[in-house]
Amino acid sequence: MPLSQLLNAERIVILVEPGDRDAVLDAAARLLADAGIAERTPRAQAIGASLRSRERLGSTAIGHGIAIPHGRTDAFEDARGAFLRLDRPVDFDAADGQPVDLVFAMAVPEHYVQQHLQLLAELAARFADPGFRASLRAAPDLARLRSLLLEDAA
Repeated sequence: MPLSQLLNAERIVILVEPGDRDAVLDAAARLLADAGIAERTPRAQAIGASLRSRERLGSTAIGHGIAIPHGRTDAFEDARGAFLRLDRPVDFDAADGQPVDLVFAMAVPEHYVQQHLQLLAELAARFADPGFRASLRAAPDLARLRSLLLEDAA
């Protein structure tokens, strides 16, 4: 599935003050809920709880400064994603010991079982590309970051 089917421009942000892992997960949940980066809605809180619950099972950091937090929700009919580039890397307890500065969060419907695993595999493969990671980190502004994620996937 192309990234453009999971993302929209409003769910791609540069997080200037990321805080810690929980703060990043909460920001991702608000984006996934289309609540805005600062708004705490019941849907955003439920998605945040789902992301944190999954994270407690084991880190979603896949190495090279990338994390793919994901959770199940009955809030949506289709999978959706949010991308956060962190101005300051955050500890996600990655196996390679590197802090995370690129986060692709995903909320999937409860009934997405096989699709969930397939999406995770596709995302991991996409973010395994060193050139892609470097271009995301080097994007000079939000417009370029959004362009890289949405045009690359189209």
